[in-house]
Amino acid sequence: MFKQKQNEVGRSIFMSSVEGLATTGACVASFFLTPLVYSESVVWIKNFAIRHYGAGWDDFIGLIWFVLVAILTFFIARASLGTLLIVGGMALATRFL
Repeated sequence: MFKQKQNEVGRSIFMSSVEGLATTGACVASFFLTPLVYSESVVWIKNFAIRHYGAGWDDFIGLIWFVLVAILTFFIARASLGTLLIVGGMALATRFL
């Protein structure tokens, strides 16, 4: 019983560390990648908005697009880094234990 609770606590500490590292890495990745992705896609998004919604919406759509790119970049990076850390940790554990 005690051993099972000890294993659960160890797993909980490991998972919270993985989440923290993934979140920190995702913040850094978002900081550097969001402007690059935004600058490559905003012209197409604004042209689409002008064609379909009129010329008055392009600035608002550009702002909304920036927020969406930042959110998508963060969550994709966080999911990728979290998966990478878990798989890497499992590979190390199976290799050395």
